[in-house]
Amino acid sequence: MEDRGGETLVRRIKEALLDPSSYPHRVERVGLKETHISLIFLTGSYVYKVKKPVDFGFLDFTSLEKRRFFCEKEVELNRRLAPDVYMGVSEIRMKDGRIMVDGEGKTIEYAVKMRQFDEELLLSRLLSKGKVTEGMMEAIARRLAEFYRSAKTGPEIQAFGRPERIRQDTDENFYQTERFRGITISNQAFLFIKERTDRFLERRNIFEGRIRGGSIRECHGDLRLEHIFFGDRIIIFDCIEFNERFRYIDTASDIAFLSMDFAFNGREDLDRCFLQSYVAASSDEGLFEVLDFYRCYRAYVRGKVESFRLEDPLMDEAEKEAAKGRARRYFELSALYAQRL
Repeated sequence: MEDRGGETLVRRIKEALLDPSSYPHRVERVGLKETHISLIFLTGSYVYKVKKPVDFGFLDFTSLEKRRFFCEKEVELNRRLAPDVYMGVSEIRMKDGRIMVDGEGKTIEYAVKMRQFDEELLLSRLLSKGKVTEGMMEAIARRLAEFYRSAKTGPEIQAFGRPERIRQDTDENFYQTERFRGITISNQAFLFIKERTDRFLERRNIFEGRIRGGSIRECHGDLRLEHIFFGDRIIIFDCIEFNERFRYIDTASDIAFLSMDFAFNGREDLDRCFLQSYVAASSDEGLFEVLDFYRCYRAYVRGKVESFRLEDPLMDEAEKEAAKGRARRYFELSALYAQRL
């Protein structure tokens, strides 16, 4: 499933799994969501997430074996915060040219199988309807503080908090967005954010203090509004499974992602409430020393990811134009945080 042949098979799988008869359970209609790394099929009862055969350097899904491994890893890690949602890994098989989920024939792909829940209760949807309250912020902050207290740590994980290690991530960001200068990010903003980022990373004592304080743990890594379900209980899903260095991070980096997301959506009031509630629940007063650095980094990552979508052959021009607009807004927000460093 690599190269041009891989792209062809991705299209075949995409077409097949949009057919309700391709599943081992009753399906009336299939919805599809697409990201730069995944095809996500919503069947009503279950969600099937198929990884694309892509290699972005920080992520390599180019072989079937790698995609199987990372599907299993995704299930294992996400059961920490969403134990009832992640059911396991399904096999996509083909027999006599017919592609089925958990059917007969040769296994040609794998998919993470999840229980489908009401997307209207995702924090991103609730925010758009003005239904997110300060009480909800306090509950999410407490849940995260509890999660981080029990999250795995130790010398190996703590080493990921060193500034030279973090520079690996920031340097990678700048390298991978060079080709988008003048398209989704201005040359001036690119150079400004890079200069401010590099200068902050020289403040070694701050990062060493975070390590000594036990703040480097196995976190979520992709803590965004759309990854939090607020129903009868809080479910936080879709963590980073494909690279340890995006998961072995400062808890402040995780928190900064959600904080930045509120600001991106124009809700600085909820951002302030969330941060105050989290500090109260975690007693992490040192968070604010590194918060703007990590918010700058997180906004830049989102700008990069949206920029990648411009090169996806499976996306139409309207989707790419929308992605370009989002990328520009994220880079502008990153520059705003960079000004504060």
